[in-house]
Amino acid sequence: MAADKPLLTVDNRSFRYGDGCFETMKVYQGQLLLADLHFERLMMSLHLLHFHIPPHFTKEYFTGLVLELCRASGVSDLARVRLTVWRAGTGLYDPVDHTPEFIIQCWKLPRHIFELNQAGLTMDVFPDAIKPGDKFSSVKSNNCLPYVLAALYAKEHQISESLLLNQYGRVADSTIANVFIVKGNDILTPPLSEGCVCGVMRKHLLQTEMPFKIKEQPLRISDLESADEIFLTNAIYGIRWVGQFRDTSYGNAASVILHDLLYESML
Repeated sequence: MAADKPLLTVDNRSFRYGDGCFETMKVYQGQLLLADLHFERLMMSLHLLHFHIPPHFTKEYFTGLVLELCRASGVSDLARVRLTVWRAGTGLYDPVDHTPEFIIQCWKLPRHIFELNQAGLTMDVFPDAIKPGDKFSSVKSNNCLPYVLAALYAKEHQISESLLLNQYGRVADSTIANVFIVKGNDILTPPLSEGCVCGVMRKHLLQTEMPFKIKEQPLRISDLESADEIFLTNAIYGIRWVGQFRDTSYGNAASVILHDLLYESML
């Protein structure tokens, strides 16, 4: 179905309440990258949100639909895919039906998506929202208002990314990515309890053997300012390095190494 065709009704619970979750994935040469991790996170999210999961909701089922859509759309070589799930039925805040409904969309990606960014990203803190560290904060929820406003803040202030903090003033994540810092031979990233989304690329990096120690540890603003490097990860871009956070500038030596190793481990 074409993207401009009507599909959702005004009673749609994602439209009304943000009641659902989504996955953003990458297809390359007819393969869904990191399919195991995406499906694992999808099932975790549906369980946390109290959906009644149909037995046919398997990794093979969704992978087949994603690849079929990409083939039909002529983008199987390299595509961005979004799977959006919402709770069926009506009701107010208290739902009357816990059945999941979904839509899958795809877009062609440019080849440079595999390249490490040449210029470092610029980043600052978004001051107007707090990302709470609760059991739902790791879900890629359809309720994205803090991230929308953080992205607007970045655009208005002419920076690449905005950083979201948790209720303790520590780092949660950025508008579309998880945050890592490099200090010596250590690479540090906030644990999920700090309020960050459970990023698929983040998890892949934590599980892949690397020539660095990668640890989960709460990060303060001062940790970012004293870091050797900062980089961001997500499923589409992989790794992007940060060149400036506030008044501090950074290099990208470790990011270059990790970028190459990360793609070797996926492709």
